[in-house]
Amino acid sequence: MSSPATGYRRTQDPVGYRVDVPRGWNRTEKQGQAAPVVVYDAPADGRRLQIFRIAEDTPAQSLDLAENDPGYGFARQPGYQVLDRAAGTTWAELAYRYDDSDLGARQVVDHRFQAADGTLYAIRATGPEALAPALVREPLTRALASFCPTGTECG
Repeated sequence: MSSPATGYRRTQDPVGYRVDVPRGWNRTEKQGQAAPVVVYDAPADGRRLQIFRIAEDTPAQSLDLAENDPGYGFARQPGYQVLDRAAGTTWAELAYRYDDSDLGARQVVDHRFQAADGTLYAIRATGPEALAPALVREPLTRALASFCPTGTECG
């Protein structure tokens, strides 16, 4: 595998995968509903990456549930608006914006996919709506390109 892009570092996360994240971003971990949620926060501009395993049968099913569940679906958030939606056979992605009561207008790219070992994961990139969408998406793109479960041979 190639070296991390300029401004990124390769991490072997204790949760069980290798991933490239921006240098200087702070890692935290919390227990999610089904698995640990690893969060990388940008101290300077409010961007964030969240990485976690998903329990549903397919990425599309997981994303649909996350969006539309009547109890917690993000479609219920104030100002929710779909910006883009795409899917393939092993992945699904939703870009949207919403109004956070503490952080203001936010943009999100939620990408759910099947990793090289067959496990399903989600990587969500978020940031202030005022940032260019490419700045919010770039850490997600780098994370996806480098993501490799521990003990798995990735290309």
